[in-house]
Amino acid sequence: MEKVALVFPGQGAQYVGMAKDLYENNDTAKKVIDCACHVLNMDLKSIMFEGDSEELSKTENTQPAILTHSIALLQAINEEIDLKYDACLGLSLGEYSALVAAEGINFEDAVSLVKRRGRFMQEAVPVGKGSMAAILGLDRDKLKEVIENINDGIIEVANYNSPGQIVISGESKKIDEAMLKLKDSGAKKAIKLNVSGPFHSSMLNEAGIKLSKELDKIKLSKPKVPLVSNVSAKYYEDEYKDLLVSQVSSSVLWEDSIENLLDEGYKSFIEIGPGKTLKAFIKKIASNKGIDINIYNIDDLTSLEEFIQTYKNGGLGC
Repeated sequence: MEKVALVFPGQGAQYVGMAKDLYENNDTAKKVIDCACHVLNMDLKSIMFEGDSEELSKTENTQPAILTHSIALLQAINEEIDLKYDACLGLSLGEYSALVAAEGINFEDAVSLVKRRGRFMQEAVPVGKGSMAAILGLDRDKLKEVIENINDGIIEVANYNSPGQIVISGESKKIDEAMLKLKDSGAKKAIKLNVSGPFHSSMLNEAGIKLSKELDKIKLSKPKVPLVSNVSAKYYEDEYKDLLVSQVSSSVLWEDSIENLLDEGYKSFIEIGPGKTLKAFIKKIASNKGIDINIYNIDDLTSLEEFIQTYKNGGLGC
């Protein structure tokens, strides 16, 4: 049987209307979404289904919304089939969805935690002081050389997403300066991201300190399925609280994580949650290594039902 990895999206994958069809047509997904609303004591589903994009894009709303969408799908899948998977990982916030999937934390604790995580991240840096940008078409060594020569300010690599796509984070004026210099150095594009802060940079250290105190209040168990850390691109050890704390202000090693799984023989990847961003990243990483893989994306009711039918019919090498 082929090795299968579950992957979960992070912030930026949200959209107004997310999970609405699941809520209206799948009892298991509805229970998960209602549970999130109860735990958070807020009408999260209205923000997800019909709120305006600005409200949904507030970090403290985005994070529980994406986690809830992902776990609603996962629980709906598990209600219908005995889904077997050999590893879990998620991009940034998605690491918490992966942690739930690996049974390292229960959903109720996770959705409460990411709500606070989002608030801490939002509060760490005044609006407008920090920003992020996606740099396309430049290799990582050249990019690091350029940003390391930018003086008198904070600018760091936030995400290594896929070959030729790297995200930088830091002080807004330094991000603007870096975008110009990186294009001069051969980048095909430099795109300012519509985010509310300089995530995955040292400017978020204070958020990590606050998150650490919250993690002390929550039961974290050894994952029952191997789980890959964004910080190290390696599997979690028994004690992993520090990885979750440092993840807030460290580079996300997504490309490295997927490469490591490919090297271990993983052939099937299942993206569970809003959007299709991870599917695109993984295809590019695998293609760059000359490896053929299967990638499934489960976002809404239609793709959920199609995947379940594929699995029942012997898909994924079952």
